[in-house]
Amino acid sequence: MKSIAQRIAEELSVQESQVIAAVTLLDEGATVPFIARYRKEVTNNLTDTHLRHIHERLAILRELEERRAAILKSIREQEKLTPILEQAILEAETRTRLEDLYLPFKPKRHTKAAQAIEAGLEPLADQLLATPVLTPEQAALPFVNPDKNVPDAAAALDGAREILMERFAESPEVTGRLRELLWDQGIVQSKLVKGQEEKGAKFSDYFAASEPIRKIPPHRALAMFRGKEEGVLRLSLDHEEEIASTSGEATLCVAIISRHFNLQDRQRPADGWLLDTARQTWRKKSKPRLETDLMKQLMETAHEEAIRVFARNLKELLLAAPAGMLPVIGLDPGLRTGVKVAVVDATGKVVKTDTLYPHPPRNQWRESMARLAELARHHGAQLVSIGNGTASRETERLVAELAKTMPELMLRPVVVSEAGASVYSASEYASQELPELDVSLRGAVSIARRLQDPLAELVKTDPKSIGVGQYQHDVNPRRMAEALDGVVEDAVNAVGVDVNTASVPLLERVSGLNKTLAKNIVAHRDLKGPFPSRHALLAVSRFGPKAFEQAAGFLRIRNGTTPLDGSAVHPESYPVVERILKRVGVEMTRLIGNHTLLKTLNPKEFVDTRFGEPTIRDILLELEKPGRDPRPEFRTATFKEGVESLDDLEPGMILEGAVSNVTNFGAFVDIGVHQDGLVHISAMAHHFVKDPHAVVKAGDIIKVRVLEVDKPRRRIALSMRLEDSPPPAAAVPVTPTNRTATKRTLPAPPVDSAMAAAFSKAKRTP
Repeated sequence: MKSIAQRIAEELSVQESQVIAAVTLLDEGATVPFIARYRKEVTNNLTDTHLRHIHERLAILRELEERRAAILKSIREQEKLTPILEQAILEAETRTRLEDLYLPFKPKRHTKAAQAIEAGLEPLADQLLATPVLTPEQAALPFVNPDKNVPDAAAALDGAREILMERFAESPEVTGRLRELLWDQGIVQSKLVKGQEEKGAKFSDYFAASEPIRKIPPHRALAMFRGKEEGVLRLSLDHEEEIASTSGEATLCVAIISRHFNLQDRQRPADGWLLDTARQTWRKKSKPRLETDLMKQLMETAHEEAIRVFARNLKELLLAAPAGMLPVIGLDPGLRTGVKVAVVDATGKVVKTDTLYPHPPRNQWRESMARLAELARHHGAQLVSIGNGTASRETERLVAELAKTMPELMLRPVVVSEAGASVYSASEYASQELPELDVSLRGAVSIARRLQDPLAELVKTDPKSIGVGQYQHDVNPRRMAEALDGVVEDAVNAVGVDVNTASVPLLERVSGLNKTLAKNIVAHRDLKGPFPSRHALLAVSRFGPKAFEQAAGFLRIRNGTTPLDGSAVHPESYPVVERILKRVGVEMTRLIGNHTLLKTLNPKEFVDTRFGEPTIRDILLELEKPGRDPRPEFRTATFKEGVESLDDLEPGMILEGAVSNVTNFGAFVDIGVHQDGLVHISAMAHHFVKDPHAVVKAGDIIKVRVLEVDKPRRRIALSMRLEDSPPPAAAVPVTPTNRTATKRTLPAPPVDSAMAAAFSKAKRTP
């Protein structure tokens, strides 16, 4: 039996000792970001990806061990635990295998088989199974007992059959083989529930569809399960033989049961009865249970993939390029209710709010331009952040016209995603942070701050409300929360947090901190002013040495008592920097940022019993660019003038847009018409693309060509291939190694309508 550490090490292709070290640190309360950054010597350079996997698998495998122990205890108490069974349970590597082994011994409700055993029919079942030469009707006569509800031979045989069916269906070996066969050869059939045509129009692709279960991609599985949940679709899983044959019988499945229990048709009196028992076992027992199990497995796999896609998109969104801490005018567009305005200064503080009415029905276009100009001039704001909801393009046109009319203001309109802004506006934290503002104005504040620093603002919103997921509301909420919390934690700690300006939601995502400590830090800061150093954090209530160890390296003190407090160098490593200073003989201010000098240093010369070469290298890199931001340079999409709605789109147009979402079947792109277009995976390049994430990521600015506009269904098909044909290239002979790739450049079928509708809805839903 493999240990948990051995199993995880094999999954990650790392040493068992590395896993043991990581598990020890995790059990001691260390966080993944802290271990990945500051304990590289201990884990021998395990990455944050490795550590996240270890963290997740550790919980799953420990739960499996708890279940294994409970099963052994239960069977032992029943006095049915044999050495062979115990060994099988100890060697079981999955929860499914464990449950298969436990099924015959699992306490169950009063089944028909149990009733038959109570009626004394088990010997009859044993006799017929062991001696097929017996005639079933004659063998059953001695077991007729009206007092036990066995009035005749037929009833006795029915009871014996129930006993054998339960025995056949609960065999772990038979169940395992049937499960493998049904997964390999099973067909999921999807059919429309009568009378649901209109309600389920978006699921039209699945009204009469079938596909091998092992080949169903996660996004299609999610669409089908959504259709079933909404009462539109009926799903079933059948062996391919049942569908193809006129009799509807799965002979292969029945044969597995028959072979295992040595049921053969040798024309003996009981052979037909026993084989019919095997057929009924498949239809009534094994198939329903395996259908439930495998459909659940398909759903769980789809959920895990949905979580993975959401997590990757969320990470890219959180780590999007910040415009920087500059004054910004935030505009939350609206028509009848007006455009809500919030001006924030270079620290994110709200300095002015207003409401403009440039659009119908008031049409105060000139007055709105004048007011915007006044705000920009008075507050020195050159960036205008515009939410991408209703009237966003019209509002962008207002700012663009103002910028053209008054170039001295140097205004730059930027359209940003407002997904989740309304959720933040109505949240308890928003009411505490901006108590004096109306809910509608808080949205404008959030839109402004999202441009300054997307990460700092988005952490205030529930990740599920940000709209970058794949059926995120359908998946396991606990599992989703765990995964997304890990993504947010990694993103926050990768960037670092200015402890003197950070909000409570941002601080509580720092390694080693929680909401209570974050509130205490802010309260201490508000009472006594900015922290002069990292060590000053120890004066915060309940901020002990362990929390300091985990958090200090990710907290930044700008312009503090030591420049190192503004870097990612952990305070525990400051003595190393002192040794470096002593060696080179310069002051701290001359060492930091001195690329030439730092490159002359050999990390190995500063290694000691506590700090190894990986940590020394990290310190030297950090000294070159202290507090460097890992996020990319700020860049925005320029939407084409005059293209503001679906009516303005024409096939063949070349447009610039921002990738808003990446899925397994393509990428959704905001091209400024209030409806994201879809670049299907088949239209992402002139070569075969296996994973859209390898081509683009959320936040990328790309050029696309309009392929088709479906106005009734509000669908936009886009292509990243700006020309129909691939660019000219030198002739390449077709060889066995590239022939397949050449064929696979053919266009794929259109994306499922249910999935496209779901993503469009997710984009619009706060």
